Amino acid sequence: MTAEILFASLRIATPELILAVGALALLMIGVFSGDKSTNTVMGLSVALLVVVGLWIIFAPATGEAFGGVYVADAFGNFMKVLALIGAIVAMILSVGHGRVEPIGRFEYPVLLVLATLGILLMISANNLISLYMALELQSLALYVICAINRESLRSTEAGLKYFVLGALSSGMLLYGMSLVYGFTGNTGFNEIATVLASETRSLGLVFGLVFVLAGLAFKISAVPFHMWTPDVYEGAPTTVTAFLAAAPKVGAMAIFVRIVVDAFQPVFADWQQIVVFISIASMLLGAFAAIGQKNIKRLMAYSSISHMGYALVGLAAGTQAGVSGVLIYMAVYMGMTLGTFACILAMRRKDVGNVESVDDLAGLASSNPFMALILTAMMFSLAGIPPLAGFFGKYYVFLAAIEAKLYPLAVIGVIASVVGAYYYLRIVKIMWFDDAKDGGFEKASGELRIVYALSGLFVVAFIVFGGALGNAVDAAAKTFF
Repeated sequence: MTAEILFASLRIATPELILAVGALALLMIGVFSGDKSTNTVMGLSVALLVVVGLWIIFAPATGEAFGGVYVADAFGNFMKVLALIGAIVAMILSVGHGRVEPIGRFEYPVLLVLATLGILLMISANNLISLYMALELQSLALYVICAINRESLRSTEAGLKYFVLGALSSGMLLYGMSLVYGFTGNTGFNEIATVLASETRSLGLVFGLVFVLAGLAFKISAVPFHMWTPDVYEGAPTTVTAFLAAAPKVGAMAIFVRIVVDAFQPVFADWQQIVVFISIASMLLGAFAAIGQKNIKRLMAYSSISHMGYALVGLAAGTQAGVSGVLIYMAVYMGMTLGTFACILAMRRKDVGNVESVDDLAGLASSNPFMALILTAMMFSLAGIPPLAGFFGKYYVFLAAIEAKLYPLAVIGVIASVVGAYYYLRIVKIMWFDDAKDGGFEKASGELRIVYALSGLFVVAFIVFGGALGNAVDAAAKTFF
């Protein structure tokens, strides 16, 4: 690689370069200043993520870099901005919650930045090797922050479970990649697609495809690779759970879309069957398993499983409309989820600290009507009730499935939505009609109130500004078609 090509590649990958250098600088600040620098490092981390997001928006790059292993395009830029918004909001939630429960470790924001760096690199991966390296950079940071509260047995257990199951999924992914390389002779997405288009696909390649998709399904919490999600969501610190539910899901879904629509498009009939199965299983398990949950974080874990199933409905269509539906759904899902977790972080009582039981929301409408109103809007939106944002997310993915003549998939999705509405509406009923038991919650910090207020505005007013988001989504989806 000549110096000219290297500098051109670095220019295309400037956002990731800024994040990498910034993370190292923040680490040095923390090392030389100690734990007293946690708030400073946290604030600088938020600023760093905002700078990278603005760079992608106002100076978007396109083209391949580093010999084709990295690609920048409209699809990648859109998903990167979405992931950065999720990371920024999760960091702001950490700042707000840190006022009542200080984190006390400067490594926390640095690890969040490194995880975000891995997510951005994963979104732009154009090669199986670069995909794996980015995925591991993200995952290793996430394993640590899940267990960062060393004084909590639940947090340590969550980190260990995530690590062990993540290692299993990583092995499956690597095995699948080795099979794909063995039967195509290439690791680049474009080269793999060219080989598959020019010859009859073999059984060994199908096995490789199954293992690759299994490894990626683990990252988006899709059935049957969902088993880590409820335990990790419940055990990890709530601010970490909020991050897990947002940015990494966006990154994993982005590479899921890129690898099947780009690298494996010639074997569409094979991967479509896998995606349809994963989608149906995720929607149904998430809908039924959440019914009996008493812990609101575990409930949100099963909710996320079902929502990933809904997003995959659009991908199963394999069309531009389907990919557009996936992108809109991920944007809507992230807005709803972050607002809900802001409300969960605000569930704090004076004597016992944060509470997580669904029953603790009893009487919230009388003690904190504004928060009850916002959380009601979130629940209605997650249930897909019009005219809130969640309805439009489901509408676009189901419409894409119907246009692709996947009628059974769309029908099962609607049935799962009806079942899922039960546990969302149950929370609404508890907030508005049940009597409070132990008084109201403490006043939430300004950061938490701002986040759930903005999320509520996004959910309620989506019908007003959804057109601008739709235009950006259509431009991103055209990358592959």
